[in-house]
Amino acid sequence: MPKLKTNKGAAKRFKKTGSGGYKHRQSHRNHILTKKSSKRMRQLRHMQNVSSSDVAAIQQMLPNG
Repeated sequence: MPKLKTNKGAAKRFKKTGSGGYKHRQSHRNHILTKKSSKRMRQLRHMQNVSSSDVAAIQQMLPNG
């Protein structure tokens, strides 16, 4: 059986957590930042957990963790 290939785009965007879930960086932090409030930017700073409905798709893209 051939080796399973990792989806490199997904590998750059998702990291596995210790409990087996996945986390990702939040969107809307790249450009057009001047109109976004300090509160909004501060809340977008942290990593977010991936929804449980999306975990199966990410596991398929990242077979080796």
